[in-house]
Amino acid sequence: MPTHAHTSTFDLDSAWDVHPQVSVRPEPFGALLYHFGTRKLSFLKDRGLLAVVQALATSPTARAACASAGAGDAETARYARALAVLARSSMLVERSPIP
Repeated sequence: MPTHAHTSTFDLDSAWDVHPQVSVRPEPFGALLYHFGTRKLSFLKDRGLLAVVQALATSPTARAACASAGAGDAETARYARALAVLARSSMLVERSPIP
C-alpha cells in the first residue's frame, strides 16, 4: 500500500486512521497524542483538528472527516497541513477506504 506520509502534501482523498499504537487524550486545549511504539508525543492545539482526527476512523477519506467535523475550505487546507505532520510522525496511517 503506497503511503503519502513522506511527501510534502497530504492526500485528503485517501482514507487515514490514527495508528493502532497511538492513544488520543482530549484536553481542554485540544488533545495529546502518544505513540507507544515510537514514544513520541504530539499536541493538538485545536479542538476542530481533534474532531477531524476522531472522525478519520469512520470517514471514507480525510476530506470527508474534515467535512463531518464542520471544516470549511480554509480550515480543511489548514487541517491538511496538520494531518501531514501527524502522518510524517507516524501518528496517522493510511488505510483502505471504507466500502
